[in-house]
Parts: sequence; structure tokens; C-alpha cells
Amino acid sequence: MAMNQPHQAYKQNSVNTASPGELTLLLYNGCLKFIKLAKKAIEDNQVEQRNENLLKAQNIVQELMVTLNMDVEVSHNLMQMYDYLHRRLVEANLKNDTQILEEVESFVMEFRDMWKEVIQSTRKQYAESGQA
Repeated sequence: MAMNQPHQAYKQNSVNTASPGELTLLLYNGCLKFIKLAKKAIEDNQVEQRNENLLKAQNIVQELMVTLNMDVEVSHNLMQMYDYLHRRLVEANLKNDTQILEEVESFVMEFRDMWKEVIQSTRKQYAESGQA
């Protein structure tokens, strides 16, 4: 257990010092992690683990919804997509359906990759402006 403490401290520090953009990236990565674990649980017929991991993925999508700035036009479209993803995660849990999870996983990966590009582009622009 003592071996986990440095790892846990590092993870906690990463979250505490992350920018809002980096936190969003962490949420996407967490969602993907729990979807993968849920798919594995379905394959292994582990109902409890499937439910637990899909609830975690649903909570992450809800967090993404709550953090949207609805004053920005694109947030309205994202809200609709997040709502869709949340409903599909619930459906996948009820139906024990890995195909639904693959669909949701694909969307979340797309969002994650796009978000990662935005962060990298912003960092590059910031560095080039001499403010680094």
C-alpha cells in the first residue's frame, strides 16, 4: 500500500495544478478508461463491474455537461452531444451492449483528440508570443 502513496500523491498533484483545459482532457481520458473497463466487464460477464464503470463514465459526462460555458455558441452543440452520449451509456448499461460502448468510445476519443490539439495549439501560440 505504501507503494501507491507516491503514485496517488502525483495523480492528486497533477489534478490540483492542471489548467481547465488539462482538466477537461483528464475527464475525457477517464471516461475512455471506464468505458474500456466496462467493455471488459461485459466480455467477462461481470455485471457489478460493468455497472460501476459505466456509472463512473456517466458521471464524467455529466461533469463535462456542468462545466460548459453556455454563453459560448459551441457549448449548446456540445451539450446535445454530451446528453446523447450520457443516454447511450445508460442504454449500454441496461442492454449489456458493447456495440453501444464502441460508438460512445469513438465519439469521446474524437473529442479528446480534438481537445488535445487545442491545448497543444494554445501552448504553441503562447510560447511563440514570448510569454512563456
